Amino acid sequence: MARKVFEHHEAVSAVVPNEGSYHAAIAIKALQGGGVPRFHKVLDGQSFRTAHEADGAAAEILLTLAAVDDEGEPRFEPT
Repeated sequence: MARKVFEHHEAVSAVVPNEGSYHAAIAIKALQGGGVPRFHKVLDGQSFRTAHEADGAAAEILLTLAAVDDEGEPRFEPT
C-alpha cells in the first residue's frame, strides 16, 4: 500500500474486489474529523488477477495524484 498526504486529505493505493478479480483504486480520507475513506476506481476497464497486482497498479497511479479537492475528489496530473 502506497500513501500520499495532502493538506486536508490522505490518499492510499487500494483494491476493490470484483467477481474473481480486483480493480485498482485510490482511497481518500479527510485527515481531520474521521470518517470512512472514499474509494475511486482507477484504470477503468482493467481488472487484475490478484489483489497484489491491483494494489501495485494503484500505487503507480497514486504517483500521478496531484491534489485532492475540498470535496475529497482526486485531481491527477494531465497525461
